[in-house]
Amino acid sequence: MNKSELKKLIDVAAGRVEADLVIKNAKVIDVYSAQITQGDIAISDGLIAGIGDYSAENEVDAKGQYAAPGFIDSHIHIESSYVSPEELGRLIVPHGTTTIIADPHEIANVCGLDGLDYMISASKLTALDVQMMLPSCVPATPFEHAGCTIDAKAMEDPIQKEEILGLGEFMNFPGVIGGFDDVLDKLLVAKKAGKPVDGHSPGVFGNALNAYAAARIRTDHECDTVEEMHDRIARGMYVLLRQGSACHNLKALLKGVTPANSRRCLFCADDCQPKTILSIGHLDNHLRICAQEGMDPIMAIQMATLNAAECYELTDRGAIAPGLKADIVLFDNLCDFSVQKVWIDGNLVGDQGNYLPEVKRHDISATKGRFKVKDFSKEKLSLVIGSDKAHVIKILPGGVVTEKGVVEVSRNSKNEFVYNESQDVVKVAVVERHQNTGNVAVALLKGYGIKKGAIALSVAHDSHNIIVVGVSDEDMAFAVEALIAQGGGIVLTHNREVVESMPMPIAGLMSDQSGEWVQERLTAIHEKAHGVLSVSGDVEPVMTLCFMSLAVIPEIKLTDMGLFDVTKFDFISIEA
Repeated sequence: MNKSELKKLIDVAAGRVEADLVIKNAKVIDVYSAQITQGDIAISDGLIAGIGDYSAENEVDAKGQYAAPGFIDSHIHIESSYVSPEELGRLIVPHGTTTIIADPHEIANVCGLDGLDYMISASKLTALDVQMMLPSCVPATPFEHAGCTIDAKAMEDPIQKEEILGLGEFMNFPGVIGGFDDVLDKLLVAKKAGKPVDGHSPGVFGNALNAYAAARIRTDHECDTVEEMHDRIARGMYVLLRQGSACHNLKALLKGVTPANSRRCLFCADDCQPKTILSIGHLDNHLRICAQEGMDPIMAIQMATLNAAECYELTDRGAIAPGLKADIVLFDNLCDFSVQKVWIDGNLVGDQGNYLPEVKRHDISATKGRFKVKDFSKEKLSLVIGSDKAHVIKILPGGVVTEKGVVEVSRNSKNEFVYNESQDVVKVAVVERHQNTGNVAVALLKGYGIKKGAIALSVAHDSHNIIVVGVSDEDMAFAVEALIAQGGGIVLTHNREVVESMPMPIAGLMSDQSGEWVQERLTAIHEKAHGVLSVSGDVEPVMTLCFMSLAVIPEIKLTDMGLFDVTKFDFISIEA
């Protein structure tokens, strides 16, 4: 802001100069005092000049609707929406979200800093304010191969960028708790830059949690229980209440939110697909759930706005007050929070569910062709088990946590696993796609329900190697080959034919098409997965499978290096 802009802002606030825009007759939600006031909102050069009695040539009559600060999603992976940053902005801005704290961890694991640069550039083409975090764990663990390694030295330059808000979720919580040298180096990079560090500490309690919090890791979005939430708040952390496409922790955690601790609570989606956004919304849905659960609506709005701004030191937003960004949302009631209009920097960008700016898209060529698969063949899918009993990854409904199970298996004369259609146990494999290692790891999956064909994805958290599940080696191998041929995404096959697919050319993680197109493809994929391949009706076939290699979420997962016990933080044998 220069001197003339500052003078104009003060003059508009004082009523000496007419505002650029006045939103008249609004019920203004004061998140500082948890009150509602009646008045006009004057805007000058994208900033709020004042709340009171104002007039301007350009006026919008709110007609008594509620005006709230723009909503802030405190932690989201854009890549997990399966659409580009520009497209995600088009989808969520009409729902009142004006700022997101984005961790491009997924694309960085595939493309390294090239992926980060793409996300920053693409995000500049949307009205949505994308505050980018620098991925902290690339690879997420040393127990899988990723497309890049970003160590502390590689972080020193990007952490200084104006576009980088802080250090993304530190998933290597054992490394923090153990005080490992390479982890300490990364934390110190953020500390020296004076930037916040996001957390990720599922199932950590007691002195281990003290050790994690002592590193001044600011947040955690992995709380499943009220006890976990309270433990983290008591140690000075902010807790992100998550409600996305894969994980639904909001209702459970709301039981532990009180007037005394609510200001340490924020909202996040983490992962949010177009289907979710187009059907139920984004943070406006968080607010609806809060209302349904009986929470004071202004307290809920604080969690969606001011709390997040304070947590991430975004001192220019989070409230409707003089001198702050004119990020404003109008809605008609405090029950369903139906968003009517959205302003970002004083510009009307959302109206009656429509995104108003022109949609421009950044070139994706730097992120394409990210498949380096060495010597893959059907024979690599063979699984030799030296016992009648084997460890199995058991799917648990409603989340990404799995259970380590033991099953009796059928074997042939070579001790190779043989699929038994009467038993809900199938092969799952991870095929390394970044470093030409030729790694293919095979294990067993229970509870997925597939009885025909195979499903292959190039979205497999966190390193995003190829993950495939199926009832035969032939079907699985064909699915992997078809996936590589289409440049990544999702492929469903049966009898050596592709029955459904969705190409995702941006790093094998995101489509370059519209959210509506992605929703149509995903709907067709789900229908074929359940109807043709007989995946269990209570299993989300894509999201469930892509988390089966996430080696930082308990209890047992599969990476390209083998079967991994997250509770032991070590590989285990397939034999039980």
